[in-house]
Amino acid sequence: MRFLRAWLLALAAGMAAALAQAGTIEGAHFKSSVLGRDWLFNVYLPTGYDPNGPLRYPVLYLLHGNGGDRNDWVNLGRIKKTADSLIESGQIPPAIIVMPDAGTTWYVDLRERVESAFFLELIPVIEKNYRALGTRDARVIGGLSMGGYGALRYVLQYPDKFQAAALLSPAIYTPEPPENSGARTGRVFSLPGGDGSYSPEMWKAYNYPALWDAFVRKGVQVPIYINSGDDDEFFIEAEAARLYSLLRKNRQPAELRIVNGKHEWAVWESTAADALRYVFQNVRRPQAQ
Repeated sequence: MRFLRAWLLALAAGMAAALAQAGTIEGAHFKSSVLGRDWLFNVYLPTGYDPNGPLRYPVLYLLHGNGGDRNDWVNLGRIKKTADSLIESGQIPPAIIVMPDAGTTWYVDLRERVESAFFLELIPVIEKNYRALGTRDARVIGGLSMGGYGALRYVLQYPDKFQAAALLSPAIYTPEPPENSGARTGRVFSLPGGDGSYSPEMWKAYNYPALWDAFVRKGVQVPIYINSGDDDEFFIEAEAARLYSLLRKNRQPAELRIVNGKHEWAVWESTAADALRYVFQNVRRPQAQ
């Protein structure tokens, strides 16, 4: 009996410790005047987060892929487990992670004004309603596939807003997307007033090379982590290497990882921890404010 009692006590203590190191995921929304509808998002809140407490936290905005939603990073990417583990081990600071819905919009102001809503509404909503540090050195962004496209666009367009970025299998095809890409079939990159079919001119106008020269002129360094599976069916490993070389030639801090796998969650989930460690390495730690 003494052995059983001791075992039960040890088990209870272990469960309590595990719970103590567990963050939470909550769903939320706000009425977006830019989009003309409610905008839904998920938020990861780290262990010890207190809405009335003294601490404010850095924030990661994490963008999903083509046709996905706010639940993808939670259910398929198991981001809660990854973040809990990294925070518990001290590899990243306690942080807030925001995962907005975007459907098939590519995070640009075409099908909907998602880019405008992101900067004019989502960031201010997060920094008003959550214990978020509202400075560049406490704000990072990441995304996969379409979300990697969006994260890169936002960093190049607004380098004063983000300390670092993580691009997982980013759909940043240059000069044009492959025939099997959702960028061609998603009815986003189409001419105004047209039939919704893919337009090479619209793709090139919104893809990252169109932003590059202005970004370089600003002279702001934004560390960027890039990865891809080596068997990506969209050949993104080549796109990842091309972007990495461009960043290096322009003395921009960057890391490149080509790993085994396709354009799939097995790649993104397995590399999420590496990506988070990179983007959070120079971010402000939680502070009392």
